Formats: sequence, C-alpha cells, structure tokens
Amino acid sequence: MVDGIILAGGFSSRVGKNKMILKFLNKPLIYHTVKSMSNVCKSIIIVTGKYQEDYQTILKEFKNIKIVHNELYEQGMFSSVLKGIDNTNNDIFLIPGDYPLVKEFTYKLILQSNGEIRVPTFSGRRGHPIFISKELIPLLKQEGIASNLKVFRDKFEVNYIEVEDQGILLDIDSLTDYEKLLKNHERND
Repeated sequence: MVDGIILAGGFSSRVGKNKMILKFLNKPLIYHTVKSMSNVCKSIIIVTGKYQEDYQTILKEFKNIKIVHNELYEQGMFSSVLKGIDNTNNDIFLIPGDYPLVKEFTYKLILQSNGEIRVPTFSGRRGHPIFISKELIPLLKQEGIASNLKVFRDKFEVNYIEVEDQGILLDIDSLTDYEKLLKNHERND
C-alpha cells in the first residue's frame, strides 16, 4: 500500500501568487499532479503552507485526499515533508505539487521496481516522484528540520529507474516555466 504526499506549502515567490492554482488545460496545476497519482495511491496528503486556498474546492472530485496545513512552512520544504509523513504509516511517493506532467504509468513502474528509495530518471537526469519505503519513515522523521530529501536519500542505496516520461523533470518555478508549459502544449496539440 502506498500513499502520496504532494508538497504545496511554498511561497511561489518567483511567480508572485500561488502557482499551484495556475491553469493548465483548464485545471489548476496541482489538479494534474493529484490526478496522475490518484489511481495508484490509497490516499493523497496535500501539505499546504503560505497559501491556504480552498484546495477542497478545486480537488473536490478526488475522494482520497487529505489536506494538512504546515504551520512551519517558512522553515522550508523539508518541514512540509515532515508534516506529510506524520499523516501516514505506508510507503510513500513524495512530489512537489508543481509537476503536472508526470504520467500515471511512471508511478506504476516505480512501484513495480525494488528498493527502499526509488527515484525516476529521464535521459540520466533525476526527477520526481521519489518513493520511500515505510521502513525508512522512522529514520526520515529523525532528520532535522533543516535537512532535505537529497541529504536523506544519499544516506541509503537508491534504485534509479529510467522512465520514458520527461514530466518527471518539468516543474513550474517561474512564470517563464509556466509560459513554456503552455506554449509546448499548444505546439503539441
């Protein structure tokens, strides 16, 4: 059994507003992230921070989501990771909410693979989502809030899984990234 944790607690400072609700294919970016993992994960935990928009409204069609607020979001992304894992006892997928193009088959391929930590790669480049076995959750909880996933990941043997999904690399950090996403989609239509 696997749960998904979607990190949506950042400042979106390079965008100037909550980037998770920017529209792509007439739906918010975070909607696509939830959709791709919704058939794979038992439950999906969305960790909010600065922006506490009513994600329930924009994600109302999904019955398996739980929205939790990270009061410590100002201390960085790892504080949201820790908040998310406090809400599960299962294996987990971790992904920032601004990865709208990850395909469902990527999650399934990672699940069919072995290893306590599994990371997808595309053309040799590491991406998201990251799979972490429930056996490692107690150790992850012991990491200090100033740590990060890379530091934690590098303490263990990692299974890197090459996937045919460029979406594992494509996050939306700025309005320029968002505009590229829209242009590339128009071009491919």
